Amino acid sequence: MLNMGQAPRRLTQKLGLGFSVGVLLMSTLFVGVIGVAQTAAQVSDRRLITRIEPDYPDALKKLYIGGVVRVEVQVAPNGSVKNVKLLGGNPILGQSTMKAVKSWKYVPAAADETLTVKLEFDPHK
Repeated sequence: MLNMGQAPRRLTQKLGLGFSVGVLLMSTLFVGVIGVAQTAAQVSDRRLITRIEPDYPDALKKLYIGGVVRVEVQVAPNGSVKNVKLLGGNPILGQSTMKAVKSWKYVPAAADETLTVKLEFDPHK
């Protein structure tokens, strides 16, 4: 059984990398994962009134291509969506998501608000 100190050394030996390069590579990957997890956890009290589901392109669904799409949504005080920006995910699914989200309607509020929305496309459903 390997402990966590031996795992990077064995992996870098198999890959032919020096130990310090392997540790640097693995720590960079670990920091990257933590950074993504922290930015994805944004919560808003703004309630959604009208939600149009995005189209799931048949070609991608047949090829079992799915995943999570993240978009940044700027909501006007009247509740309409002013702007949508793709943050991550499959570009084709992202375009479908942005098209749908532009027609969403939120509860009116006093000021503009920027939200992060995540939508999952599951080809098995």
